[in-house]
Amino acid sequence: MSEAATPPGSVPGTVFPPGFDPVAESVEKTLCFRGFWAWAVLILLIALGISLFMWLLRKCIQGPAYRKANRIDGKVVIVTGCNTGIGKETVLELAKRGARVYMACRDPGRCEAARLDIMDRSRNQQLFNRTLDLGSLQSVRNFVERFKAEESRLDILINNAGIMACPRTLTADGYEQQFGVNHLGHFLLTNLLLDRLKHSSPSRIVVVSSAAHLFGRINREDLMSEKNYGKFFGAYSQSKLANILFTLKLSNILKGTGVTVNCCHPGVVRTELNRHFAGPGWMKSVLQTGSLYFFKTPKAGAQTSLRLALDPQLESSTGGYYSDCMRWPLVPWARNMQTADWLWRESEKLVGLPPLEPPPPGQSPTQNGNGTQNGNGSASASATANPASREMQSVETVVVNRS
Repeated sequence: MSEAATPPGSVPGTVFPPGFDPVAESVEKTLCFRGFWAWAVLILLIALGISLFMWLLRKCIQGPAYRKANRIDGKVVIVTGCNTGIGKETVLELAKRGARVYMACRDPGRCEAARLDIMDRSRNQQLFNRTLDLGSLQSVRNFVERFKAEESRLDILINNAGIMACPRTLTADGYEQQFGVNHLGHFLLTNLLLDRLKHSSPSRIVVVSSAAHLFGRINREDLMSEKNYGKFFGAYSQSKLANILFTLKLSNILKGTGVTVNCCHPGVVRTELNRHFAGPGWMKSVLQTGSLYFFKTPKAGAQTSLRLALDPQLESSTGGYYSDCMRWPLVPWARNMQTADWLWRESEKLVGLPPLEPPPPGQSPTQNGNGTQNGNGSASASATANPASREMQSVETVVVNRS
């Protein structure tokens, strides 16, 4: 009687349990772990799994999109800083929905190139190139004066422009650049346009802030970062926190007027905002490469601003902080109303606006945050002493009328 063949790899004389087929087991092991096609299938499955994970991660990074199809034909909109990035994508979507958009940019040449591109893509001819340098308070006043001569209404104001982590420089008025452009310029612009916004109610104000406000504190003793300047964690973060405190204070002031104001974090977006990055060249190359996948596109970054500007459900929502199209709670120092009140009064002095509220007892009406006298203090004080002066009909006082 012949003996059964010993399967390869087994020890002669090995006893197998009943029902066990050693030959079939050997073939199965060869197919699963030793065959070329078996390894190819395994590698393919791993690659598909990684691709699916990365696709889902990419979708999460890009965030939700505003998909409602409501139109805003004939609505008048101002968007600051919109010749590129988030601002340009915002204007493009608003133009597609029929808005009449004033593109307020510092560089008129780049703004015109963006305007022509958006006109071609949206088939909307109601786009206007207007010069606005937020680093110059006089430029802000000139922009508002021209806008008011052209339009009797304003339905949506989107304060989108900003600079980030630049070397310490000063604005045309002598203020720290990031605080001056990101906060003071928009503070003055918004206040000068409040009469148009109220006249057009229900209307909306959208303030583009940043999650960097988490690292910011309002330095009352050194508001202009003269003693200690940090490009990102200092000046930039403070200016973004100022955006949020401005939003909260303004929402209280505008209660019952039909004008809402909300702020948002657009996300970590692949834009020109990080052009002042000063790290090693290799690190900059790594960040640029990584940003292609791990940063939001400008279109994705514009979605929260678009929801705040367009969503009918948010018509009565005000004083909120949004990210990825959802409302989020604020940390304690970003909702401190005492700081918001102080910053509002300080900002009025710095830009030369008459105060809406009397200063607290014991504080000089013309003293700024660095303990020095504001050059516009005498004008502000005289306006406070005579409230009727805010209603005078000269060109200058019409521009600063916030009632």
